[in-house]
Amino acid sequence: MFYGLFLRGHSAEDLRRDIAISKETLQKWQLHYRNDSLWQSLQRVYEYRQQVLAIFNEMVTNERNMPRIQ
Repeated sequence: MFYGLFLRGHSAEDLRRDIAISKETLQKWQLHYRNDSLWQSLQRVYEYRQQVLAIFNEMVTNERNMPRIQ
């Protein structure tokens, strides 16, 4: 989905911000949910988003390095 938005002209930086979970948000989660069963789920969400971001970055890099056919 995010890569499709990139191909339609959305900024890669804006999309990266949409995918990523900020350090501030992660710190708030840790503060509020550290001793809660929800914390494990939030950790999985964070790890998943990091993986999505890595895949997105790879796809964007590959797209920019592809030769253009004219």
